[in-house]
Amino acid sequence: MLTDDIKHTIQTAYSTLLESKDLKARYGQRLMIADVARTLTSVAETEEAPVCVVEAGTGTGKTIAYTIAAVPIAQALEKTLVISTATVALQEQIIHKDLPDILRHSGLAFSFALAKGRGRYLCLSKLDGVLQDNDAGNEVMGLYPDELQSKVDTQTLTVYQDMITALGAGDWDGDRDAWSQELDLSVWSRVTTDHAQCTGRRCANISQCCFYKGREQLGKVDVIVTNHDLVLADLSLGGGAILPDPEDCIYIFDEGHHLPDKAINHFALSCRLRSTEKWLDQGIKVLAKAAPKLGDGAGIDRPLQALPAVMTSLKQQFGMLFNSFEGELNTEPDRRGSIPAHRFERGIVPTAYRLQAVELAAQFRTMHDLLDRCCTLLDEAMEESGNAINKQEAESWFPAFSMLRGRAEANNSLWLDYSRADKAEDPPRGRWVSVVDNASGNLDFEVCSSPILAANTLSRYLWNRCYGAVVTSATLTALGGFERFKMRAGTPELSSYSVVPSPFDFFTAGELVVPNMDCDPSDAEAHTEAVIDLLPKILNSCEGSLVLFASRRQMEQVYEGIALEWQQRIVMQNSYPKHEVLRLHKVAVDSGAASVIFGLASFAEGVDLPGKYCTHVVIAKIPFAVPDQPVEAALAEWIESRGGNPFMDMTVPDAALKLVQASGRLLRTETDSGKVTLLDRRVVTKRYGQAMLDSLPPFKRSIGK
Repeated sequence: MLTDDIKHTIQTAYSTLLESKDLKARYGQRLMIADVARTLTSVAETEEAPVCVVEAGTGTGKTIAYTIAAVPIAQALEKTLVISTATVALQEQIIHKDLPDILRHSGLAFSFALAKGRGRYLCLSKLDGVLQDNDAGNEVMGLYPDELQSKVDTQTLTVYQDMITALGAGDWDGDRDAWSQELDLSVWSRVTTDHAQCTGRRCANISQCCFYKGREQLGKVDVIVTNHDLVLADLSLGGGAILPDPEDCIYIFDEGHHLPDKAINHFALSCRLRSTEKWLDQGIKVLAKAAPKLGDGAGIDRPLQALPAVMTSLKQQFGMLFNSFEGELNTEPDRRGSIPAHRFERGIVPTAYRLQAVELAAQFRTMHDLLDRCCTLLDEAMEESGNAINKQEAESWFPAFSMLRGRAEANNSLWLDYSRADKAEDPPRGRWVSVVDNASGNLDFEVCSSPILAANTLSRYLWNRCYGAVVTSATLTALGGFERFKMRAGTPELSSYSVVPSPFDFFTAGELVVPNMDCDPSDAEAHTEAVIDLLPKILNSCEGSLVLFASRRQMEQVYEGIALEWQQRIVMQNSYPKHEVLRLHKVAVDSGAASVIFGLASFAEGVDLPGKYCTHVVIAKIPFAVPDQPVEAALAEWIESRGGNPFMDMTVPDAALKLVQASGRLLRTETDSGKVTLLDRRVVTKRYGQAMLDSLPPFKRSIGK
């Protein structure tokens, strides 16, 4: 329950922070504090975990609101507060700026730390293996990801030796992000590890392990800052593998509108046929090299002798499946130069492929069980001295065996999923085969299976296990309601939903303009010509502007068609990296020159251009997405099968949400002003248009007749 003591602590902390920083209370911020506090303390009133979903626009001060409310509650309940973000930028802002500031000014006493996965930390055992050039270490790299890696060159070897020196001197903690220079993935991947390869407490370097030192710190702090991917990875491992157990956590998902898509991606399954053939072939060679090193101790020779035949059989079956796909599936590019994926309608896999999947699943299960036996014996050898298997050899070879076991398990899951896909589910999984280029540039087929909604997955792994959660973002509603988010995220039935007001005076500070146009965006050529004609007339020659396009093709055509004097003012996405586009734009505006960013979807969200850097946002057209990707197409098909209208139920709400995100680039602080121009008359001419307009911030409107 929300006790008087907790209320007093929250109220005092908020008042102290405002007074210390000479700030005025924001109405939306106060409402959010109340919503979060009330929901998180309602656990005794329901069997469901309390979940609070809050849409709070830019300027609300979300981080202060949820921290001030949730920290005292988590401390009173002896739970860990896990703050998760979707982007590195917000994660760094919270850990380096927001939390230290709240700690300094609120009077609250709490500790916090940043959580990262194993892949962000150096593995001392891998580094030792590379520097010693041992067989087992090289074989592990041979399995990464699908090709043998080249021998370590002198320059890279110097980097590794510098790492050892820095660690020994205490100048580095093994965190990739803290290394003084940029590290290429090929350099870093040799000396980091993952869950499958890590020998954990049995590792000879456990006392100096960079990852475990960081993880031990997490168990001692009140607040952990991390990202959605790491939370989902931890949950998929059963919880408690990296972060504390979900039952002992209160989660805050900032940028929470990304959570459903992140969950879909995380729990998807895939397998590339030719690439799998290659690592199976390399795996057979690895086992052949390991066998004489490990001998026949503890009976490890029996699974080692059985594995090559199973893996050879799998290689042959993959070859036959590849030939089947090559003969039956379309491999010709369409007019856009891409090869459409072959999607199985309603997720039902044809009988012939299902029968092949049954056999593949069974053989991968056999492969997994044999490798699991090997790993158990190696694990025991690392644990016990005097074992029949040499302890050092066991430690050296365990990562290679464990990686093969992990791949066998992942493949078993995929093919088991395909083997059972003989009838429609509700909702179905999306299942499809994509044509791709593999690492050597040759044709390959990627077999995929994915949830089409994250609702069931998040219910099972997150909502049904966590103590409580808060989901917040500036864009959680679509067309004025939370229905889209509920469908995709599967939040519990009794969750709390609220929209708190922004402190911005949208009507005074901003204007929405929909000019007269003689064309409809459905006529792509005419619309592009109209945009080329209009932009010089509506863009000011002495301001910072952002022009957002729904397609790369139109963006490039407009750039090519616009007058040279305007081309010289435009900084276009893909001409430079995103951070460089923003830097060049700001430098130009600071010098007093006009600068216009031409960007796509990635510039419509998460881009912060306050003040003079952006006084005009131009949106070329409503960002409708064509559901041609397999997951979206499967979702549209399912909605239609249930009597729904995919366009109105999925496409329009998604586009409305993206339109709100794009419009949100205009006002970033309470002193900003400017206008949003939408070069798409469909908000006036189509029946869904009014609902889209009503979902936008309440700017003053200037809509041409």
